[in-house]
Formats: sequence, structure tokens, C-alpha cells
Amino acid sequence: MAKRERVMRMSVEQPLWRALTAYRVLTMLYAIGLFVTAYDEFARPWVAVAYFAVLAVWTLATLPRVANAASCTKRFLTADLTIALVGILLTPVADAHERVQSGGPTLPSIWTAGSVLAFAVKGGWRWAAFASTAVAVANLVERGAPARDTVHNVILVWVASIAIGYVVEVARASERTLARALEIEAATRERERLARDIHDSVLQVLAMVQRRGAVIGGEAAELGRMAGEQEVALRTLVSGGLVPVSRASEDEAEGALVRVVEEPDDSGPVDLRALLAPYASAKVNLAEPGAPVSLPPAAARELAAAVGAALDNVRKHAGEHARAWILVEDEPDEVIVTVRDDGPGIPEGRLTQAEGEGRLGVALSIRGRLRELGGSAEVISVPGQGTEVELKVPKDAQVARGKAERR
Repeated sequence: MAKRERVMRMSVEQPLWRALTAYRVLTMLYAIGLFVTAYDEFARPWVAVAYFAVLAVWTLATLPRVANAASCTKRFLTADLTIALVGILLTPVADAHERVQSGGPTLPSIWTAGSVLAFAVKGGWRWAAFASTAVAVANLVERGAPARDTVHNVILVWVASIAIGYVVEVARASERTLARALEIEAATRERERLARDIHDSVLQVLAMVQRRGAVIGGEAAELGRMAGEQEVALRTLVSGGLVPVSRASEDEAEGALVRVVEEPDDSGPVDLRALLAPYASAKVNLAEPGAPVSLPPAAARELAAAVGAALDNVRKHAGEHARAWILVEDEPDEVIVTVRDDGPGIPEGRLTQAEGEGRLGVALSIRGRLRELGGSAEVISVPGQGTEVELKVPKDAQVARGKAERR
């Protein structure tokens, strides 16, 4: 069954656009409310009525424009800021001179801040500095002199907008870093999966051809030598992680896209005993519970494959005549499978040395599989007394996923 690709859109700035949309509507209603309560004090109220009609239509009609970064274009931002600046400069025309000089609110009032914040969210702190500076100049022209309250409001808008713009830039950088980290993690998991498959198939065949060629001699010996060289080269490639990382994240207006490849969903749990039964033979004894050992399909397959890798190591390192025992324990929270042999055991430090040489049987085929399942693999070996591999897998898929992520 083919795997499917799920696309997750991550955007830390999208909540800011939603908040800005609500802010513009609420501040428009607030500005109109201020005008209605002070209608009798205006020198030319019809100018204010005309402006608020334009402001209301513009605010409601352009709500989709502030829904995301893609819709909020430079042309829209310029027009939006122009409406705010025109409203500020029309205030002395519509309002009484005494109210203007006493620090009365401008026609758009705090709606102007929404226009400046749109610049900040769209383009960062530099765009915010440009828009807030234009608003500051318009406020000073409207008042006629740099009064204390006007300067205070100008500085407040200027600092707040620049700070928000800077935070947005940092959030975008963090978003790109997270997307890249998820991309690398997904590529690493895929590389390890491919390495396990290669170890379980291609590398085993090449090693067998090399051994058999050396025994047969003649042209077969040359073939075995070439197989041995290819085995070394392939092990180096797999252990070195030369698989290129494909670009899985895209910078888009609505956030970074991260493509996650998911395993297909299988129906129902699988009895682990059925997957382990083929390993039983005259030299491999399988001891299992009398009841089914149920695991999710993917976990059961990976656990069985890890058992197969452990038995491959028994045949390869303990000899053809070595005996092995598989013990399956069905605990309430986890399944434990123990693979034990009567071989010569593993010398101390040999596993670390083998991993450094690119021989990844234990590192990937066993421990790598169990790590992705949220489980663990412990190898216990005493020279002269055989080797024991204990595999543990949690039954709960959510618990297993949490353990795997923490690792």
C-alpha cells in the first residue's frame, strides 16, 4: 500500500492577522462612537460624516485583505495608510479649533494604529517605522505644534509598532528554523529506515557472496572479492548519511509547509506470535504465551524484523551450529521479546567498534527500529556465555510516539 503525504501548515503570524482584523472593526466603531457623542461640538459635522462613511465602507470591504500576508499587498497598505492620514489632516477642518488645541481625538482616532500594525506584521520593524513616522508627521501637522500629549501618543505608536514588527521577524525566523529541523528529522528517519532495509537484504547477500566466493575459489573468488568491496562501499554510504535531504519546507505567505510522510493505516491489531512463528526451527526455540500478543501492525512488523536481525547476528557470529531461544512476554503495558543464544558472546567494546566501521546491524536493524517505536533494545553479552538481546515495545501508540519524540 502506498504511503500518503500529509501537509501541515505552520504559521505563527496567522493569529496576528486575525487579531488585526478584529481590531480594525472594533476601532472603527469606537471612532464613530466618539464622533456621535460629540456631534454638537463639531464645527463642520458633515465633513466628519462623509469621512466616517468612507472609513466604514473601506474597513468592512477590505477585511479579506488583512486575513493573511498574501492578501495584504503593498498597494493596499499604501491606500490604507492614506485613509488614516487623510482622516488626521481633516480633523481641524471638521472639528472645532478649541477641541483640536485641547488635545481632542482625531477623526480616525486609534483606528490609525491598525494601519500601522498592518505594516509591522507584513514587513517587519522597518515597514512599521516608515508608517509610524508618517502618522507622527500628520499628527504634528494636525495639532499645529508639538504638544506634550501629541508627542506622547506619537512615541507610543512608534515604539509599539516597531516592537511588534521586530517580534514578527523573530517569529518568522523561528518558524523557518523549526520547519528545517522537522525536515532534517524526517530525512534522518527515512535514511535510517533505508539503512535497515539495506542491512537486512543487500548487505547480507553481499557478505554471503564474499564468503562463498572465497570458499569456492577461482572466478568465484574474484566475484566474492568484488562483492566484498561493494559491501564496504555500501556500508560507508549508509553509515555516513550521504542521502541528500530534499527540501520539504517552503516559505509562503501563510507559513512554512512541512510535508510529513505517513505510514498507511492498517485495520486492527496484529498477533505478534504469527510474525515470529516462521523463525522457529530445529535450532531456534520459540516460547510464547497461550493468548494472542496484540500490537499495532507497524509496531508488530518492526519488532519481528528486529528479532530477525538478532537471529541473523546469531547465525553470522555464533556459527551455524549455535542454538537460539526466543521468549515472548505479554505485559500489561508493553511487550518484551528476548533473543538468547549459546554462542561465544560479544567481546567488550566490539559493538561500538562495529558501529564505527559502518556495521550497523545492532545500531539500526535492532536499536533503530525499537527507538522509532518508543521502545528499547538492550544487549547483554558475557564472553563465553552467549548473548541476550532484550526488546521492549509499549502497547499504547500514543505513549510510544511520545517516547520516540523525546529521544
